[in-house]
Parts: sequence; structure tokens; C-alpha cells
Amino acid sequence: MTKTFFTPEEQQEIVQAIARAELNTSGEIRVHMEAYCHRSVLHHATKVFHRLEMHKTVKRNGVLFYVAVKSRKVAIVGDEGIHQHVKQEFWDNLAKEIVSCFAQNKYKEGLIIGIERAGEKLKVHFPREDDDVNELPDEISFGN
Repeated sequence: MTKTFFTPEEQQEIVQAIARAELNTSGEIRVHMEAYCHRSVLHHATKVFHRLEMHKTVKRNGVLFYVAVKSRKVAIVGDEGIHQHVKQEFWDNLAKEIVSCFAQNKYKEGLIIGIERAGEKLKVHFPREDDDVNELPDEISFGN
């Protein structure tokens, strides 16, 4: 279900949005999708963040967009490096904005808006450096 929620073209647009957002920052952005989340979405998203080893970036500046499609839940987790600069309130408000887009059936657009906003924050606090490498894959990952 989650692998086919977005068309291949929509998935590619999301991956391209991640790549564009990462052009100006050493930060790393990922999107992870699952069908259901039966517990606290933020708690579960944090577990997924660690399972995807996003906490292993050099500057601890990874950002995960977690989406439980059938449960209609979204959470954004920023690692400790970016979280020092951007508090949980920012991520929570951004998640609400994405959910608002989802309520209008603008799923791809909502995620892309979120990715762009996260990229802007990452750029301010973690500008791209000459020796920057892409530490995490840009592709969408899928769970249950």
C-alpha cells in the first residue's frame, strides 16, 4: 500500500525535492512511509529515525519526515544538531501544515513544502561545505 501511495513520478518529484533541499546544506533529509502507526507518532518516528541510522551523520543534522498513510499521521524528527537551533515547535507546526495539505488531498505537495522548509532551516544552520558528501540516501523508505 505505501509503496504505491505515490506514483513513480510523484516519488521521483519528492526525491528531487530532497536533493534540491540538500544542495545548499550539509543536512540530510529522508522520507519514510508506513501504512499504520498505532502509538504516539513522534515516539514511533524517533524509533524509525534510529533504525534508519539517521543519528550517524557527522553533524547530527538529519531530518526525518515520517508518514503513516492509513493512520493519517505525520511526524518530523530532527537530530540533536539541528534540534539545538530549531525546536520541536517548528517541527510540530510544519507537520500540521503538511497534514493540512493532506486534508486537501495534496499529499505530494504537502511533503515537498515540508522538505523545502526543512532545507531552508538546515541551510541557515548547516550551510553546504566544499567537502560535503551525501551521507544518507534520498530515496523514500517504506515500512509495514
